Amino acid sequence: MSTIRITKQFNFETGHALYGYDGKCRNVHGHSYKLSVTVIGSPITDSNHVKYGMVIDFSDLKKIVKEEIVDVFDHATVFNKNTPHVELAKELSERDHHVILVDYQPTSENMVIDFSKKIKARLPKNIQLHSLKLQETESSFAEWYASDNE
Repeated sequence: MSTIRITKQFNFETGHALYGYDGKCRNVHGHSYKLSVTVIGSPITDSNHVKYGMVIDFSDLKKIVKEEIVDVFDHATVFNKNTPHVELAKELSERDHHVILVDYQPTSENMVIDFSKKIKARLPKNIQLHSLKLQETESSFAEWYASDNE
């Protein structure tokens, strides 16, 4: 039986600020993120199965990632809740802005770790998360691989 990797790509807009950072990213700013989600498994071999020939239906993978990541993070501003940014977050929330408080510095590296946990928890047990690529700009991205995190 063959093992196949399939990938689905997603786009969302998110703002953030890096508390304590020594560069421009300490200021509130945003990115047009591109997230590539790759899962691995074997295509269904039962010719009577409605998903015959698929590892996972792309629409099923889309539903998971949309609910866990895209719908949550799109047009939100992310702050580390363990910093004074919590005051700014409170002010923005009171003005009806969509704010997410996380317990990590909201870098692409930490976001991709967070995303991996959320996606893995929702995948069917016969499908494994292989990798994630979170692209912050045209030339900058963070990657997470299951093989590096076993």
